[in-house]
Amino acid sequence: MADLGTPVQDIASQAADPDADWSLPGWIYTDPEFHQLEIERIIRPSWQIVCHHSDLAQPGQWRSLDIIGESVIVVRGEDGTIRAFANVCRHRAMRLVEGTAGCARKLVCPYHAWTYETDGRLTGVPMKSDYPTLQLDQHGLARVDLELWHGFVFVRLADAGFPSVAEMMAPCEAEIAPYRFADLRCIADLRVRPRALNWKNLGDNYSDNLHIPVAHDGLTRLFGKSYEIGAAPWVDRLKGDLVDRPSSNPSERFYQTHLPHVPHLPQVAQRRWLYYKLWPNMAFDIYADQIDFMQWIPTGPTTCVLREMAYALPDDRRAMTLARYANGRINRVVNREDTWLIERVQQGMASRTYGAGPIGRSEVCLRSFARKIRMLIPEARLHHAPPAGWSQT
Repeated sequence: MADLGTPVQDIASQAADPDADWSLPGWIYTDPEFHQLEIERIIRPSWQIVCHHSDLAQPGQWRSLDIIGESVIVVRGEDGTIRAFANVCRHRAMRLVEGTAGCARKLVCPYHAWTYETDGRLTGVPMKSDYPTLQLDQHGLARVDLELWHGFVFVRLADAGFPSVAEMMAPCEAEIAPYRFADLRCIADLRVRPRALNWKNLGDNYSDNLHIPVAHDGLTRLFGKSYEIGAAPWVDRLKGDLVDRPSSNPSERFYQTHLPHVPHLPQVAQRRWLYYKLWPNMAFDIYADQIDFMQWIPTGPTTCVLREMAYALPDDRRAMTLARYANGRINRVVNREDTWLIERVQQGMASRTYGAGPIGRSEVCLRSFARKIRMLIPEARLHHAPPAGWSQT
């Protein structure tokens, strides 16, 4: 059975895959043993988005991320540096902070009042002389790996050799640069929504090109035949350009008509909807009017949570405010359509009649994702589930 010693260059390579013409099998979207291997081999060592650096504008401001049984705090220190720590007191493992955001000059444990600085140092312990083994400099908060990429803050729980966010997104740098990611500011509160779905199901749908003309009438009206996809080793790129023909839908037509010119963007980007899906479970939706991120975090074999937040450059033009409102209305419809689809796909994946489906040559994003899953967990090549206990043999 493969492990995380598999060379990263092999995992992402374009070499021949004997199973390339097959989708991932249905059983791995429901199997508890497969889920546990995914947690260790895929999610734990992967970069995960937390927030934007502007969400941590002042010293002491923090954001948290709960993922696969861990809780991580990212906080701006008094020296201006953003750091990441386990949200775990070194005394009795109490959580230091509750909620998703806050501000504190010091992190004080609510159980026994152990006190930590925003740089992670332990500086206060009541009855300190009562602890024979205590060394303040050895009991600071546990550090978590952090990467800042164009203003966005990412963390990872383990290092297994996966590339950095900057390395994953390198093929897209020239296209992203004009959007000025580092200057963005939050325009909508974080939303966290539970979903009765395997996390891969949600991600597969994001990169699926063939369902757009079938299931999304609105996007088809907006994009015409301009929708296209491509897959780099660690990122999928999808895009559609708004057509000039007015839509019959009021929100779509309003957006087409009133989206204002954005001076910092090149002409080709003025009416482009651009999507990037990063390995393994994150995506940026990039519009001329705003930038959204999505993240689907597994919580069980058939459940996940969807994290979403929206950012934009400051722009108080009324036309821009209305365009963002119309964007939201359009995409709420798209999200409802996708939710209806993938809930039923999840049900189908549990059927014993389904093994693995043929996959088209045009489905390059799904092929790229499936290849990496099969390299990391070779049992994903099996069209039907092996006997229980397979992961222990």
